[in-house]
Amino acid sequence: MNYSKSDLNDLTFSIIGAAIEVHRNLGPGLLESVYHTCIKEELEHRKLLFRSEHSVPVIYRDKTLSTELRCDLLVENKIVVELKSIEKLLTIHDAQLMTYMRLLEVPKGILINFNCINIFKEGQRTFVNELFRNLRD
Repeated sequence: MNYSKSDLNDLTFSIIGAAIEVHRNLGPGLLESVYHTCIKEELEHRKLLFRSEHSVPVIYRDKTLSTELRCDLLVENKIVVELKSIEKLLTIHDAQLMTYMRLLEVPKGILINFNCINIFKEGQRTFVNELFRNLRD
C-alpha cells in the first residue's frame, strides 16, 4: 500500500478533529462505549472509511490463531485508533496501540482519552510505526 506523510498527516488531523468535536459536544466523564458510538458517527459525517472493533490477527509460530483481539477503529486502512475514557493514559496503553500497529502493518496510530479537559493538549497521543519511518512527502 502506498502512504505519503502529507496524506497520513491530513487523515490524523481529521481523526483528531472528529474526537475534538465529539468531546466538545459531550464533555468528559462518559463511558468509552458512548464516545465510540459518537466518533463513528462523526467519522461517517466526515466521509472517512473505517472499521469498528476490527479483528487484529495474531500469528504465532507461523500460525494465525483464533483470538478475540480487536482494535477500536481502523481508519482508511492506515491509522489504528484506540479510544479510552480513563483518569490518565498509561504506558501500557501506548504499548497496546503500538502492538496493534505492528500486527496490522499500518503506519500510524492514535490513542485518544476522552476523560480530559482538552483533547488536543492532553487527550491524544500519536505514534508512527517504525516500519514506516522513512515515508515520502
